[in-house]
Amino acid sequence: MLTDLHLRDFVIVEEAHLELLPGMTALTGETGAGKSIVVDALAMIAGGRASGDVVREGAERAEVAATFTALPAAAIAWLEEQAIAHDGEVLARRVVGADGRSRAWLNGQPVPLQSMRQFVDRLIDVHGQQEFQQLISRDAQRMLLDEHAGASASVARVATLHAGLREAERELDSRRTAAANADARRELLRFELGELRDALTGIADLPTLFVERKRIADRGRLAEAARAALALSYDGDDGSANDLVARAQAALRSAAAADPALQAVARLLDGVAIDLREAADALRRYLEALDVDPARVEEIERRAAALEGLARKHRVRPEELPARAAELASELDAVENSVAGLAQLDERCALLRSQYRAAADELSAARRAGAADLATRITTLMQSLGMPGGRFEIAVATTPESCAAHGQDVVDFLVAANPGQSARPIAKVASGGELSRIGLAIQVAAAARTRTACLVFDEVDTGVGGATAEIVGRQLRTLAQTGQVLCVTHLPQVASQAHSQWRVAKQSNGRTTRARIERLDEGGRVEEIARMLGGVDVSAQARAHAREMLERGSGAANERPAKRSRPGR
Repeated sequence: MLTDLHLRDFVIVEEAHLELLPGMTALTGETGAGKSIVVDALAMIAGGRASGDVVREGAERAEVAATFTALPAAAIAWLEEQAIAHDGEVLARRVVGADGRSRAWLNGQPVPLQSMRQFVDRLIDVHGQQEFQQLISRDAQRMLLDEHAGASASVARVATLHAGLREAERELDSRRTAAANADARRELLRFELGELRDALTGIADLPTLFVERKRIADRGRLAEAARAALALSYDGDDGSANDLVARAQAALRSAAAADPALQAVARLLDGVAIDLREAADALRRYLEALDVDPARVEEIERRAAALEGLARKHRVRPEELPARAAELASELDAVENSVAGLAQLDERCALLRSQYRAAADELSAARRAGAADLATRITTLMQSLGMPGGRFEIAVATTPESCAAHGQDVVDFLVAANPGQSARPIAKVASGGELSRIGLAIQVAAAARTRTACLVFDEVDTGVGGATAEIVGRQLRTLAQTGQVLCVTHLPQVASQAHSQWRVAKQSNGRTTRARIERLDEGGRVEEIARMLGGVDVSAQARAHAREMLERGSGAANERPAKRSRPGR
């Protein structure tokens, strides 16, 4: 419940403090006095858009603060989710500077405007003339029906399934497109991979193959060098290194016996002789290896040439061909798996489609049940609002083959304003007065099911008068039995039904204009309602009529709203 509303430098209000009571509160005043300023302030506290234009001329900033108590469960749950401390009471405050910059707080904790909006939406529900204009939209009609039918959970489930189905279908389409080209790609990959695997079979080390190829190509020069080295080191007839070492060993053999110091040198020469013999053996084996079978030469050349050709084809170096083969194998697996996964993905789409249709059918059933109940309520309200032959219908047309995030239904609000007329779409109802009354009936019926603690009606009684206006007031007073109702009105018949009343008045000194908002006592209410009845000059007869209306209004129902609850006070 909204218990306090404080305005400072807001539009033309210098400062105002409203202590609001349970039940129905009427906000009245002369035309142009700014009765809707309170509604505008609530819109600002609810996170609505606000610019520097809301700042009173000459001031630096505008401020609106609202205190809420007796919070509903949804609001408490939100506060706890956001870790905002409270004791069952919340002060929502918003400041807008003349430069347009805006800040918001909940219980002194700074919050984004989006958070402010989420919180206050759980507490206040505003109904105005613009809202009815929005109800001409089929989307707005469907959402209002869903709210009345209590189908929010079903709507959310249908939307979730629709999103999952659309995502799965997009993936399936992508896979199918890829599969359309998969056959040709798969065959190419298989061919190229086969080429590489055949060329690489039996080759443990590619660099070794190419080294061997080079050695065979240069074997004449290599053999010549090896023979020369063998001759010089061991097998030469003109004094090889081995012969020279043998002579040196013989020269030291007798001398080393006389001087042990030469024995170490003799051992070194023995080692050299051994190394020369091993080197000669290695050179002989090397020369034997250079004598390659012509068939082997041809095989090495063929394989090396094939590998070089494949390397050019795949634009890699020959030693990178094994890695390229691994890449092709991985791509081939991916192509084959993508085709194999089509069946599973198709089954998943079918399952999601089945679940979506089941959820959509359940939602359609809830909408039809809710439509019957809401149409009956609105019809009753229309007839009580001066349209005795009026009839309201809600058509729910289901198209099974359709698939939308909101389900498979098209919702239409239909109206027959007079007996004998066929029901037509609400947008085609011509009479402005009829539109106002139908809109009010819809809003009252919708508000009766709202979960918010405070209902605000901004001049929803436009276009009605007389006995119908009194009925409007009674309807609003009835709503106030279960929640708080704030009503901006220009009709005395409506204002007289309120439990309390505030008046908005303009004051001007010729240079500046200010709006003053004051709570009316019993005498003030008589004067205000008499003014609303009789105009500028209030007669004694108008005052008597005003008293009668207030007495009739207070006795119209045997209820009294619950006392204001202020936890912790």
